Amino acid sequence: QVQLVESGGGLVQAGGSLSLSCAASGGTFSSLAMGWFRQAPGKEREFVAAISRNGVNTDYADFVKGRFTASRDNAGNTVYLQMNDLKPEDTALYYCAADYTTRTTVTKLQSYQYSFWGLGTQVTVSS
Repeated sequence: QVQLVESGGGLVQAGGSLSLSCAASGGTFSSLAMGWFRQAPGKEREFVAAISRNGVNTDYADFVKGRFTASRDNAGNTVYLQMNDLKPEDTALYYCAADYTTRTTVTKLQSYQYSFWGLGTQVTVSS
């Protein structure tokens, strides 16, 4: 069983930056495709970013392209989401997700593709 713990959320002004981390334990991190999702109040959970097992391939939702960057440290069992130029509409609870895959370069963009989820970290962007 994989446990995921997000951190790094907080309150930031529009145009600012935050760096989220997701620490994984209880599994083989290098065998996990990782993803970031978010859910704003009254809205459905939505895809933000995904990163392959080897960290080479990434995918992003259109609304974060050029602003957010996903990365991972397989030795440290951690995935990151660097968020720049934050906007009030980025306010949400951000979740880390993981799923085992035998393919080193695959990214997963759908929530149903992930087996393990963290509890989330709140990001609030003020205008």
